[in-house]
Amino acid sequence: MTELYSIRDVARIFALQESRLRYWMQTGFVGPTVRKGGRFYYTFQDLIGVKAAKDLLAAGLTMQQVRKNLDSLKVALPRDATPAARLRICSDGETIVAIADDVAFEPRTGQVVMAFNLPALAGQLTAIGTPPEGVPTTVEDAPTEANDGITAYRGFLEACAAEDRGDQELAEHLYRQALDLQPSLAAARTNLGNLCYRRGELAAARALYEEALEHEPHQAEARYNLGNLLEDLGETELAIAELRRVTLAAPEFADAHYNLGLLLARVGGLAQAQRHLQRYLELDPGSDWATRARTYLTDLAA
Repeated sequence: MTELYSIRDVARIFALQESRLRYWMQTGFVGPTVRKGGRFYYTFQDLIGVKAAKDLLAAGLTMQQVRKNLDSLKVALPRDATPAARLRICSDGETIVAIADDVAFEPRTGQVVMAFNLPALAGQLTAIGTPPEGVPTTVEDAPTEANDGITAYRGFLEACAAEDRGDQELAEHLYRQALDLQPSLAAARTNLGNLCYRRGELAAARALYEEALEHEPHQAEARYNLGNLLEDLGETELAIAELRRVTLAAPEFADAHYNLGLLLARVGGLAQAQRHLQRYLELDPGSDWATRARTYLTDLAA
């Protein structure tokens, strides 16, 4: 039975904004391949494509470079989850290589690679992680039942479902349980930080965001939230620096452009503020915040 994942699930598993996933889907970059009941769902192979895209973009490749390889990668991937657990997607910043069963090959050509720039690869090697056995099909948004053999990913998804229901206490318990099982699960630290942030526990939230970034330095969501928190603490220059890093690493992160534009306008960087607000409107022209962005741009031009 094929496991299916909603866009909400994928956003939380990989700590990506849903708007970013929709942008990737709308532009044909990478997205879900199953349509059911009028909604799109991701298969396990789709998840591998999302993680490969995220990690390769974070490693410095352009969207055009990654796009050239994704379709070929899908063809090269095994159809069952077990071999995929042994597959890694690597890049030295120029070449993309898939490694399966200790054989390295270029997805686009299928050619076996005998010599690869291993020193340059050292800091950029990314492993495609498979959801552990037992993660349920997520066609419905309803939570799954907790069980004695809970895994980190199952606990994480249960926590997200509890948070959606408004059960913050249970969500926090499950996020912490997931982190006990897998301390490197950065998305759980980010979401736990969000709970603390909403309760006004800024020091605890900051520590959790920073810990998430220690485990996953390229996680845009944690850095974005950290930037907003720093602004709340009055550390405006640090906030601007963090939001700049978000927009550089994830150029399609619309909200980061919006918030950065407002901060830059506040400190007198009017030209840069205009550029970021205009970029926000390109990415999210139909939202309620878009009306405010247009108003700010009009005021800045006056």
